[in-house]
Amino acid sequence: METLKVEGKNKKHKVLLYAISTCAWCRMTKKYLKDKDVAYEYVDVDLASGEDRQKIRDDITQRGGEPSYPTIIIDDKTLITGFRKDKINEALGI
Repeated sequence: METLKVEGKNKKHKVLLYAISTCAWCRMTKKYLKDKDVAYEYVDVDLASGEDRQKIRDDITQRGGEPSYPTIIIDDKTLITGFRKDKINEALGI
């Protein structure tokens, strides 16, 4: 599965975002991370291959989440579903 990288000065955490290209909440999450200058990687799930989509769903459910977007995984530990600024700030220490 190929991820797209977004550069940022804040590289303290590994941030992976699963998103849908047409989702307003997903776009707001991307913009929020960019505005906070957080480096992150993302996958637009709807543009991924069928095989990769299944891998993404499996990844989310194995971490205890529901396949819902946006889903943010921070440092391979913290899973945040939805555009939750409070949870994002807490997990990233910003």
